[in-house]
Amino acid sequence: MTPNSAASAEPSRRSFLASTAVAAAVVAGGVPLLSACGGSQEGRKEGTTSGKDAAKILPTFVASSVVAPDIPAKNGGPAGFTTAIATADLKTSVPKKLGSGGKLKIMSPFWGTPPKGDNPYYAAMNEAIGVEVTWQNQDGVTYDQKLGAVLAASDIPDAVVVPGWNLMGKIPSAINAKFADLGPYLSGDKVKDYPNLAAVPTEAWQRGIFGGQLRAIPLPAPSVTDVAPMYRRDIFKEKGYSVPTSPDEFLSWAKEATDAKSKVWACDDMKWTAFNVFGVFPGSDKALWWNMVDGKLVNRVETEEFLEALEWTRKLFAAGVVHPDAVSGKAGGDARNRFTAGQSLVFNGNITGWWGSVSEQATQKSDFDMAAFDIFGPDGGDPTLWAGQPANIFTFVSKKATEQQIKDFLALCNYCAAPYGTKEFMLTAYGVEGTDYDMKNGLPVRTTQGVNEVNGAYDYTGNPAPYVAYPDFPEVTKGIVEWQHRMGAFTKKTSFFGLTVTEPNRWANLADNFEQLEDDVVRGRKKISDMQQAVADWKSKGGDDLREWYKKLLDDTGSAN
Repeated sequence: MTPNSAASAEPSRRSFLASTAVAAAVVAGGVPLLSACGGSQEGRKEGTTSGKDAAKILPTFVASSVVAPDIPAKNGGPAGFTTAIATADLKTSVPKKLGSGGKLKIMSPFWGTPPKGDNPYYAAMNEAIGVEVTWQNQDGVTYDQKLGAVLAASDIPDAVVVPGWNLMGKIPSAINAKFADLGPYLSGDKVKDYPNLAAVPTEAWQRGIFGGQLRAIPLPAPSVTDVAPMYRRDIFKEKGYSVPTSPDEFLSWAKEATDAKSKVWACDDMKWTAFNVFGVFPGSDKALWWNMVDGKLVNRVETEEFLEALEWTRKLFAAGVVHPDAVSGKAGGDARNRFTAGQSLVFNGNITGWWGSVSEQATQKSDFDMAAFDIFGPDGGDPTLWAGQPANIFTFVSKKATEQQIKDFLALCNYCAAPYGTKEFMLTAYGVEGTDYDMKNGLPVRTTQGVNEVNGAYDYTGNPAPYVAYPDFPEVTKGIVEWQHRMGAFTKKTSFFGLTVTEPNRWANLADNFEQLEDDVVRGRKKISDMQQAVADWKSKGGDDLREWYKKLLDDTGSAN
């Protein structure tokens, strides 16, 4: 799993306009190390689509100009909105109702207790879009099981949400067999009928190509890393600590800052930050593990950088500066709680959780302050960072859907992809004013009903280009966005960035044990030599053959970069 991800946390696709009354749940920002899906519908079920073939399929990009952000997007990072927009000043991005009044059944993961289907929020959305949606919300924790069963059946819902981390087993081939080609409605200039979808970045659409066809509405995501080393800025100031600027400085500081008798440790498990510090290829998608280096296709587990990152993290554990609960491997979701409690002073977490921690602590500790420090390189210089995939949640339409149902689905997605600062965004993100939220001091504040009803669902069927909008804590918005912009300046793309790849089944589970071995090595339960032996075994059992398969794929289709 990604750092500090909790199985029960909802992987939200929208950086919600913050409420001063309700603290957000900590969000899991990544996915387990699973392969994605691609290939050709006729014949081969493996591979990917890029280059000229993809260019024929992809929608034309038309940037949205409806609302200008306070901080423009930069270097693969999101745009930022630091101020609230008064209701009277909200713009319109969908001037006419595009839905036909038809009906759609949509299956989606849901974390928590799903609301009743006849609630005011659903009713208002249906009326505004012109499509009557019946949500078939399923438990997000066991969604992969339900998804597999539904796709194996002959009768599937009109539309289905598929998180990238559920693309395993027979699900990828079922996608190619069960879901419609959206190209006839979206490819090229056809997407201009849906202006909010036209503003979705091309890189995200590239990830929506499955089986050689544009099948998915993707969730756009920043390509720059969202795993940030977060630190207690208030405690650093109190103690007179300087922010470390190299691995050696960090270890030296960590030894000074740790006081086990007072139940204060310097950090939590820093493995994911270590991967960034030492320039390890990203781990959210196995296709990104491969990259051309000096004319040879290399997997991340074969690199010196990979071993160096594990060795540095191992030194932290060995020095006793890591919180004991992280040593014992307790649930990663507790890392943020240990951090806000002041038991650990640094942890690596999804940067989108910054607002949740600050808003929660604002009512408890008036002097609480946190920030993200910049990632440094192995020698204290500039880092070499690698881009993550620009989309990792997808929504598909059944092949059995009528042409009108597909158009109604696209009307729904276009509405939900409305940018911040629009009437459509406010309804999608906050629901009905006076019922789901009230305006207080110029900010929307959720009611209890809004908390229970306005989450998940419509958020999975359309999202604008990546953005952050927390006007109640503008410094948090600024901190998140500017950190990602700074890190984006050092971010490169591996050879398979932006591509949705299906590995042949015979090698699909080849690397499954690496993550557990990584954790064992950094905690001292295994040695670096054990990892080296595992890599040698991986190569002999199929890794070298898989390399040749990826190399041919690259030669045949080219990179999407």
